[in-house]
Amino acid sequence: MIPQKKSNTNSSTRKIIMKWKSLPKDLIQEIINVAQGIGVNSIAIVGGVVRDELLNNSQNEIVIRSKDLDLVVEGSASDLADALYNKLGAKRVTNLQIYNDYNTAEMKIDGFPVDLATARIEQYPQPGQNPNVTPSSLKEDLSRRDFTINAMAIDLSDMSLIDPHEGQHSLLKKEIKFLHNQSVKEDPTRIIRAARYSSRFLFNLSPESLAQIRSTLKAWPWNYSKSKSLKSIPAALSTRLRLELEILLKQEDWGIAIEKLQDWGALLLLDQSLQDDKTWKRRLKWASKFKINLLTALISSSQDSQIIAARLQLPIQQQNLILQTIEIKKFLLGISLKTEYLDWPPSKWVEEIEQANWNIQAIEIAICNAYPMWRKLLKWLHKWRLVKSPISAKELIEKGWEPGPALGQELRKLRARALDDYK
Repeated sequence: MIPQKKSNTNSSTRKIIMKWKSLPKDLIQEIINVAQGIGVNSIAIVGGVVRDELLNNSQNEIVIRSKDLDLVVEGSASDLADALYNKLGAKRVTNLQIYNDYNTAEMKIDGFPVDLATARIEQYPQPGQNPNVTPSSLKEDLSRRDFTINAMAIDLSDMSLIDPHEGQHSLLKKEIKFLHNQSVKEDPTRIIRAARYSSRFLFNLSPESLAQIRSTLKAWPWNYSKSKSLKSIPAALSTRLRLELEILLKQEDWGIAIEKLQDWGALLLLDQSLQDDKTWKRRLKWASKFKINLLTALISSSQDSQIIAARLQLPIQQQNLILQTIEIKKFLLGISLKTEYLDWPPSKWVEEIEQANWNIQAIEIAICNAYPMWRKLLKWLHKWRLVKSPISAKELIEKGWEPGPALGQELRKLRARALDDYK
């Protein structure tokens, strides 16, 4: 629990005691020394470790147990990465990757993951597009973050906690609060992160943040023209949205998070039919049992599932599963209009299902969606498809059958008989 002294809660900085549990303190000092050697005098720890330790610690101390280290510098992160490599050597600095677009770098030092980023401010040319970035101070960098609880840092020069947006106060109130009134407009995927943190920490969304979500969703042109090129769709409605949803669906408490999104009206980010969908919980529980990609299962019930899959740029394999699921639905709806299916024996069902040559996961998604006669698909999946001819091809040949089409036909006939006798 965070100390509830008013002076600590409302101050933007406070001295803290650092305890290093997961990496040597000497490594931090080495990074600071190398940074100062190239003129980088301000370096700070950012990220979830600051938030999580403040949430869990009752004293003026932070115990670093993180499995990685996120650092922001006032200066060039790529230059610092190069300097660390040159100073510490290739044996200690491995997996070095530098990203010039945002002046960030990642590496491992003595096997420990370290991410470096240049302090920056972001300007969004259009709502939902990727931002333009320019170098800035550390405090300005914190202002571009998503929530107050994520906008805190530890300045390693004097071990002070920097909290310009009262993140400690939000932790005390157990609330998720956007940093400013344009947060959702700039990047709607922040709504997904809000649901993720809210479910993870059992925090509530602040009233101002909920109002911002609902007003922005109402004002935004979510019903973009389906004839437009995918390239014209903002990244926050395509690739970034997919990435955030994938992260959310990997959480153990994804059900709580999706419930929150639906309550906030935020599944409109995908489409109206999914916002109105009341069957997603059953669908995703079945998908979890089948070990199906949960995002594919989530969008599969939409009337525009193909369009959503393409917009999110799901892998081609997942898009193909969506397409086959649509084919299965059409097949089941088609035969449901005919009364003769009521008299189909198991062998007829097996013939119809197997000659379509659908991917098994597509059949599983159809079961998840409880399409008409889905129980027949389930029976095929778990029982019927496992039934084989009681006499093998080898045994038939030994009885005088010649290899060829007639042999195959006989095997199918014997299997059909076994299926229809199956209890």
